[in-house]
Amino acid sequence: MSSPPRPEGLRERKKAKTRRTIQEHALRLFAEQGYEATTVEQIAEAAEISPSTFFRYFPTKEDVIVQDDYDPVLIEVLAAQPAGLAPVAALRATMRAVFEKFPEDEERQILARTRLQLSHTALRARAVDNMLTTIDMLAEGIAGRLGRDADDPLSRTTAGAVVGVLLAALFAWAEADGARRLADVTDEALAFLEAGLRP
Repeated sequence: MSSPPRPEGLRERKKAKTRRTIQEHALRLFAEQGYEATTVEQIAEAAEISPSTFFRYFPTKEDVIVQDDYDPVLIEVLAAQPAGLAPVAALRATMRAVFEKFPEDEERQILARTRLQLSHTALRARAVDNMLTTIDMLAEGIAGRLGRDADDPLSRTTAGAVVGVLLAALFAWAEADGARRLADVTDEALAFLEAGLRP
């Protein structure tokens, strides 16, 4: 998940650019010859890096599909939401603010990565594992806003509900071949959650 602009040093920008380059070449190769048939060595060669450099950015081939740089951005935007917003409303506003800044090429990359996750059992399992990390991170952010402990049940339940809704919306969006903007699809889904799942 390039990210919305944030103040960062040259080193961080170069690392983010390298990560994105690796992912772009990986997605191209997966589309051309299939996920299973593509090796880390082929991805590294296409990205003009060594396999050891690949593994510094992505621990496994699965991670090149599952990992993104969005979690720190989400936490930063969540912290900036007005203090009076209820947890689900604050998370909905956060997702909208981040997702609507995605340029078309980045949204196409997210679509390609999501479709791969839907097509391969191993990738689906890694995606769920990644989502658990996101739940922990969002729960901590919500707890901080509420002045509660990081393991607060309300914060964890809220984060889990939001991530579950996002996952369902993301997969439905991918199955519809990204016919609508991701920001609109996820905001609509989170609106149902904010309204207590009433139509």
